[in-house]
Amino acid sequence: MKFERLSTPNLPLPDLVAFNRRVHTYVDPWFERRWVKRLAIVGAILFTIFGGVWLYFATGLPSSESLLAYQPPLPTNIRSYDGDPVQTFARERRVNLSYDEIPPVVVNAFVSAEDKTFFRHHGIDYPGLFGAVGDFAVKSVTGGGRARGGSTITQQVAKNLLKDSSYNIGRKIREAILAFRLESALSKQQILELYLNQIFLGRNAYGVQAAARAYFDKDIGDLTLPEAAYLAVLPKAPSNYDPERATTRALDRRNYVLREMSHNGYISEDQWRSAAATPLGTIRYGTGHHFLDMGGYYMEEVRRELLKRFGETEKDGPNSVYSGGLWVRTSVNPVMQAAAADALREGLATFDGGRGWRDLGLNVNPKGDWASELDRTPVGTGFPDWRKAVVLSKDSGSAEIGFANGEKGTLSASAASMPKVGGGGSAFSNFRPGMVIVVKDNGGGSYVLRSIPRVSGGMLAQEVHTGRVLAMQGGFDVVGSSYNRATQALRQPGSAFKPLVYVTGLENGFTPATIEVDAPFCIWQGAGLGNKCFTNFDHRYAGPHTMRWGLEQSRNLMTVRAASQIGMAKITDTARKLGVGDYPNYLSIALGAGDTTVARLVNAYAILANQGRSVTPTIIDYVQDRSGKVIYRADNRCAIMQRCNAADWDGKPMPRPPLRTKQLLDPMAAFQMVHVMEGVILRGTATILRDLDRPLFGKTGTTNGPTNVWFVGGTPDIVAGVYLGYDQPRPMGAWAQGGRIAAPVWKQWAKTALKDQPKVPFVAPPGIRWVRIDRASGKRVYGVFPTDVDPKSPVIWEAFQPQTEPRRSFRHRHGVDAETAEGEEPPGVVRRPSVARPSQQPSYQAPAPVSPYQAPQPTPLQNTAAAH
Repeated sequence: MKFERLSTPNLPLPDLVAFNRRVHTYVDPWFERRWVKRLAIVGAILFTIFGGVWLYFATGLPSSESLLAYQPPLPTNIRSYDGDPVQTFARERRVNLSYDEIPPVVVNAFVSAEDKTFFRHHGIDYPGLFGAVGDFAVKSVTGGGRARGGSTITQQVAKNLLKDSSYNIGRKIREAILAFRLESALSKQQILELYLNQIFLGRNAYGVQAAARAYFDKDIGDLTLPEAAYLAVLPKAPSNYDPERATTRALDRRNYVLREMSHNGYISEDQWRSAAATPLGTIRYGTGHHFLDMGGYYMEEVRRELLKRFGETEKDGPNSVYSGGLWVRTSVNPVMQAAAADALREGLATFDGGRGWRDLGLNVNPKGDWASELDRTPVGTGFPDWRKAVVLSKDSGSAEIGFANGEKGTLSASAASMPKVGGGGSAFSNFRPGMVIVVKDNGGGSYVLRSIPRVSGGMLAQEVHTGRVLAMQGGFDVVGSSYNRATQALRQPGSAFKPLVYVTGLENGFTPATIEVDAPFCIWQGAGLGNKCFTNFDHRYAGPHTMRWGLEQSRNLMTVRAASQIGMAKITDTARKLGVGDYPNYLSIALGAGDTTVARLVNAYAILANQGRSVTPTIIDYVQDRSGKVIYRADNRCAIMQRCNAADWDGKPMPRPPLRTKQLLDPMAAFQMVHVMEGVILRGTATILRDLDRPLFGKTGTTNGPTNVWFVGGTPDIVAGVYLGYDQPRPMGAWAQGGRIAAPVWKQWAKTALKDQPKVPFVAPPGIRWVRIDRASGKRVYGVFPTDVDPKSPVIWEAFQPQTEPRRSFRHRHGVDAETAEGEEPPGVVRRPSVARPSQQPSYQAPAPVSPYQAPQPTPLQNTAAAH
């Protein structure tokens, strides 16, 4: 192999020596002069100092690329199930607008007020800067206070980016360097966009759109000239120009901005003088909500979940709760949420009524700024017509009271005559100046003293088929206590646990017509403990009855006897599968002695109504980032399938969404349990709900003491539960029962929440067999049809699993006895049996009792509505 020599071009090289000689020939004579040498040395020193200062202060400043990608902190916006805004989580309440969305009148007002030469300078206004430096030097020597500012709008943006409000020269240098970078990386319009979206304008409003809402309850595009001029006075010091406390100063400064706008040619002199004669026209702080500020406990639960998933501040990531600008779609139903809050508060106030007045133990200084102190006092009044107040003064017949908005009123002694709890005398006699109280506004300047209920409780409503939580109320008011009793409070459910016992029995050979004996039941606990004997709530016995009757009337002895036969291991396994709790295998657990929460028990009832299929409760449907991209979705089946959003058909079969649920219980057993619990509403311990006139199921609960009262139930589509009790469990009174206290709260909620819901019947799964039985004995009935006119009709339709319905004997032609268990509907029929009209009903005589115990019909025990 031969290699050819490469030829290189013969190019002439520059004569650097000759060039260097010529330079020295020209420069050396100059440097022989002394003043040139000194000037060069000074220049080199200044350049070195400037470079060192630049390197020192520029270290760590945002780069040009980061400035182009900068996004201001934005609040998290919460929407309800139908997309309406209901709440926002913000430490800096801000709405980010593009420059084109900001009206020129607002831009002109801010430029005139803050930086007249903004469109001409390159980041720094040198005359203003030198004036500020001189003022700083004078005041540093004389100690005359803070120097006047000389910052341009660009420097103010830089200051916000630095998040440094320190008062020193170093910060001003860093601010100036960053201002140069901003001017080189961004256009004037982009800088103004950042400024008008960032600037703090008081009332927790950051940016002009949030300020327009906070001060005028308007969008930025609807502001008038004087309103835009007023917003432009606020960047200097919002508190100095507060429209309520410094009205005159605010008007003078606004009129100055209007005059500057006229001098700068943005408005005419006539416009200036006309606008200057206009009042400020601001609204009071806190009165300009343009969305529903609702669902305190629900929204607090949403906030906690978001914090857990995305973090709190921008240090935790780009999608943090308080700066990421998230858009969150929740499942809250505003109507149901408001109904739950009102119903629970009414129930708590009604139960606590007549028990006297309690001092909140809170005080403010009546001689100081009592309105602001009172506004910060953590007292939640719950009802819209209840207000927190402070006693300012008192005489023999009345007390002067003040409110958080600065208003005053008079509370007469007769309106505060209730006795004080834990002390002598009336409430009025215990008043003292500075005491924080709660009053009800009766209108016309009339007030009545009220007391925050000591008893508390929780309520939650959930969709059956999806698990979406529609409403949640965790106490009287979230301001007074953020402890969410719907999700955090562990309480014994009492008899509300019994459906889990009986559904386990239905899966293991029991039927609704199975006879259990309501009689004394004791177990041997060992030589050291002896016998443990259970009792009914009323300490009476009723003898043998059907399982249905035992649940409808909430008979403890029948339940514990059935649990003993079924086996507690199976029952606690059911409780574990349904998420109610992980309990030991003690018989007392069958009577609701294990702790659980409202949320868990409601979800278990939803699983029963969902024919045994699992349901996962959720409060957030999906979350979008500030650009609209979905970053979390509760229903993630599309992500699992990976072919949901295909641009075109790929020739494969249509993708089928995977099941979100799994079968936890036998569907027929779950339906049987729901059907039995319908009887609790019709003729059991919750007959107070019967006049709601819709298909309902549910169960009351009362614990020992009683310390807690419950009701959980609902429709085929929505299940809700409520409990009432003290946070530190103690007896509520002998008369307290679930049917008397909890069920009325649930009823008040249902009247509003279910008003527009369709009346949908419970549909039986395939395989259920409908049989006419005698309600008292559980025996099969022929020739008579049930009626829905009388809920206590002796003949009812009962749901049975195949081959479990009551059998009848008959004789073949050849005299051989046989049995049949054929139902009156063929297997697989899912519709409910029709009910004959009363005119078609032949007379029916109940069969004789099946044991020596007296038959229950028509003893008072069957008609009782007392809960347990």
